[in-house]
Amino acid sequence: MSNIETVVRQINKELVPQFEARLREHLVLQDRDWLIEQIVRLTLDAHSLHEMDRKHLQEAKAVKRHDRVARVRKLAFDREKLVAFIDRYAAYDRDKLIGERFLLPSAPEKGTDLLTDGDRTPQGNELLLHAKDFLFALLFGDEGTNTHLERTQRELLTLAVPRDKADALDFMKATTELSALGTWQDPERVSNDQRADNVLLEVEFGEVEGELVGDGIVRALSLINSLEINEQILYARMINVEQTTLIS
Repeated sequence: MSNIETVVRQINKELVPQFEARLREHLVLQDRDWLIEQIVRLTLDAHSLHEMDRKHLQEAKAVKRHDRVARVRKLAFDREKLVAFIDRYAAYDRDKLIGERFLLPSAPEKGTDLLTDGDRTPQGNELLLHAKDFLFALLFGDEGTNTHLERTQRELLTLAVPRDKADALDFMKATTELSALGTWQDPERVSNDQRADNVLLEVEFGEVEGELVGDGIVRALSLINSLEINEQILYARMINVEQTTLIS
């Protein structure tokens, strides 16, 4: 009398020729470089795969950062453009973004999933990229990026972001990352945090007279949250830094 192992072996024996034929049909249509990449991956051990993926990720980030710096240079960012940005997007919440067709009405409810390209219109994707470029200029812009702000004091920005959404801010550099457990209690019961796994991002930046950089950071983060991170409350705090820990 046959057992389950015998039955499985018999089914596999019958299906293998079909599987092989379908696999060959699929592979013959693929790009040659992709095929080489997959063969290499099959021959590497887990450690080598991890290192290769990490290298590719770093290279991709470097390309994205290079492109962002190029866009920031074209902005020729200064105080006047900062004021215009703050005024332009002062009233842009989720409802307004949907009303002006930046965000689709079908986008996941706030406090749930990260928003993707498919949840935004093409104009919304452009606005998200624009907000990230502005945030980069506000935090890291200097003469080298054609950013002209008379920064008079140092401040520290602290952001709390769910770990699974932190990649939305992976363009930020010179940040300190700390782990933290969230205990947010949502009165609407949509997104309660039961010791949620969060990341604290800390970055020092230069403020200008009138604290306009801080206002611009809040405005940029509000757009990024509404268009991608999608938290009901995105915690951000800015404090003066009297003595920096950036020691050379």
